[in-house]
Amino acid sequence: MKKYSLFFLLVSYSFVFSQETPKDTLKPKELKEIIVIGKKAQLSDKQPKSLATIDEYLQKSAKVDMIKRGAYAWEPIINSMPTERTLITIDGMRIFGACTDKMDPITSYVEISNLSEATISSGQEGACFGTTIGGSIDLKRNQNQFGDKNWGFNLNTGYESNNEQKIIGAAVNYVDSLFYVDTDFMFRDAENYVAGNNKEIAFSQFRKMNFSGTSGYKIRPNKLLETSIIYDKATDVGYPALPMDVALAEAIITSFKFEYVPLNSAIKDWETKVYFNTITHKMDDTKRPNVPIHMDMPGSSQTFGYYSKVKANWKNHQLLVNLNSFYNKSVAEMTMYPADPNESPMFMYTWPDVRTLYNGLFIEDNYAVNCHSSVKISASIGFHSNKVASEIGLESLRIFYPEMEAQQNRFLKSFAANYNYNKNSFEYGIGMGYGERAPSVSEGYGFYLFNSFDGFDNIGNPNVKNEKSLEGNGFVGLNKKRWNAKINASYFHINNYIVGIPDPNLVPMTIGANGVKVYTSLDYATIFNTSLSFEYKFSKQINWNSQLAYSRGKDFTDVNLPFMSPLSYFSSLTYMKNKFSSEFSIQGNGVQTNYSIPYGEDKTPDYAIINLSFGYKFLINNTNLYTKLGIENLLDAYYSTYSDWNNFPRQGRNIYINLNYNL
Repeated sequence: MKKYSLFFLLVSYSFVFSQETPKDTLKPKELKEIIVIGKKAQLSDKQPKSLATIDEYLQKSAKVDMIKRGAYAWEPIINSMPTERTLITIDGMRIFGACTDKMDPITSYVEISNLSEATISSGQEGACFGTTIGGSIDLKRNQNQFGDKNWGFNLNTGYESNNEQKIIGAAVNYVDSLFYVDTDFMFRDAENYVAGNNKEIAFSQFRKMNFSGTSGYKIRPNKLLETSIIYDKATDVGYPALPMDVALAEAIITSFKFEYVPLNSAIKDWETKVYFNTITHKMDDTKRPNVPIHMDMPGSSQTFGYYSKVKANWKNHQLLVNLNSFYNKSVAEMTMYPADPNESPMFMYTWPDVRTLYNGLFIEDNYAVNCHSSVKISASIGFHSNKVASEIGLESLRIFYPEMEAQQNRFLKSFAANYNYNKNSFEYGIGMGYGERAPSVSEGYGFYLFNSFDGFDNIGNPNVKNEKSLEGNGFVGLNKKRWNAKINASYFHINNYIVGIPDPNLVPMTIGANGVKVYTSLDYATIFNTSLSFEYKFSKQINWNSQLAYSRGKDFTDVNLPFMSPLSYFSSLTYMKNKFSSEFSIQGNGVQTNYSIPYGEDKTPDYAIINLSFGYKFLINNTNLYTKLGIENLLDAYYSTYSDWNNFPRQGRNIYINLNYNL
């Protein structure tokens, strides 16, 4: 296995994702990374695993990795930064999880059947819908186009052997010249998964149901009204790396959009959307053995918001202006039930009904200097306000901060500039950016939040300073007829880096905890990311894609930051001809030597796994049946990586079959 790994490590670079073909035109080139997920009419028939989760799709990007606490709801990290420092939206909508332990990232409330693509932006290029440090992911919904009257029907089903996962889905859509409606449903049910060497991982089961609907009406030839809803419900979700599971994670995500396309105007598109979403999350420890004290830990999050986005062209300028705002209410509670029935339950707020108001303005100008080069400049300013609405929660925090005010206001700024050059087969780009962010609800107002990774209770700090990031980035690429290669790099210098620091004067509330950490601002921290990519087309049928990636992060005292990727690699060889497709791939990591003991990390060994997949498209009475059959972790390796919470092992050998039937 190591011989195969070394071979691919030496010859592999990085998977190249879908980008626009360079043209000699005064239209600036957009360099954001796009991962195509697929319209429901074809549901990614070219992907090796068409019914994969959204998490598996996002991992194709060298900029994205996942922190895994179980088999479900992985936490995306962008440029080696977790969700506090990044921005994830669904069609531009701000949504906030309701779990203090990050069991419900935004990506867990959508399905691949809802989405067409994921747009990944690095650093301040991702500040269109709010503040960010590491970047953003915008999950774009499927949207039909007006046209001739037509109905569409799709059925999807799948099975995975490792955790006995059953998948079933359906979609119905209708379109005519004035109206369209798009609906889909997906259900997943999985038992405990099995790691390599046939080791069952208890409490790794999950069950999830997702429904999505979108409808649009053309009120004028250039005016559109659209409404949409997503309902997602997960139950009996196990998290083997955490001390608690989830009884319920439920989301309702709604929106109403008006879009106007002026005729014969510099303004090309004006889109305004209002939205509302509500998240309910209930942690559960009733199925765990030997629980010292039973706890109920429900949480909820409600968000109202809007944005109004205008795109315009003027001479060689492509302009974007986005006015956006949201109001969020986040509440989390904990009730502890002593084993002695004569003792009263103990109640406290872990998120003390925190209300967050944000108003922001984002402006971008993408200027074509000539047919080979462009300059993109963007800037934003935002007003951010937090208010603790619970008197009980406010008084609890005043134990540590006696002079604390109920409301805290901040102004946040960002700026970015990028230069891109593309001529013949050569391209390069350089850029810089500056951005600020406010502390998250947990960092500012969390109350005795237990982190099972380092074993500490955590207390927020409402007076913590804004993080301020200065970044630099660049890339160089070659695009030939049969091959292309590219190297990317980014560097972040983050002042006032927000982390929890142990306070020896405080006593933990969690039984067996190592102590209490209080969030504070370090002088600074630095993060460096780089990736190389390579693609070679042997023929029209055979294609080779590879990637290498590496990250390094340290604070101002040279202490390593957590969740930094050691050298990782991926390489795949695909064959496609007529109705048949196949893929052979290998992926792995080197040894994690730059681990962070203060943050709970330890050394993780290297690993390599092999995957195989085959696909065939059957034509049955003018309808298509796409079949996908594959084997993941072919050699049943037992392994865990730097991003697996508490070193819990990943799945062993898994045989899957996906069927997509389009009527």
